[in-house]
Amino acid sequence: MELKFEVPKELQDKIYELVETARTSGKVKRGTNEVTKAIEKNQAKFVVIAKDVDPPEIVMHLPGLCDDKKVPFAYVDSKKELGAAAGLEVATASVAIIDAGTGKTALQDIADQVQKLRKE
Repeated sequence: MELKFEVPKELQDKIYELVETARTSGKVKRGTNEVTKAIEKNQAKFVVIAKDVDPPEIVMHLPGLCDDKKVPFAYVDSKKELGAAAGLEVATASVAIIDAGTGKTALQDIADQVQKLRKE
């Protein structure tokens, strides 16, 4: 079951911004283990997965888990940029937004756009 889909660069930029906003005004979980726990505990509102993770098995379970728990998710090209957006000096494979803070409207907008992409 292949759940990967292309996310346009413009939307990826919005996703990085959303992660930054959520980090400063809400709450995020960083790293695949933390993200997995957040999804399983129904805390995650949105999950961001980096495409350049090696080996890909590290994040392979996340899309299926997100679908099971009805959590919207999206891919971004760079784990380094994702890490920076999440406030880390190192790359991160995935981030879960627990509370979007002041980015709630942006979160809904991005989730809707991602949903449309997945239907195409």
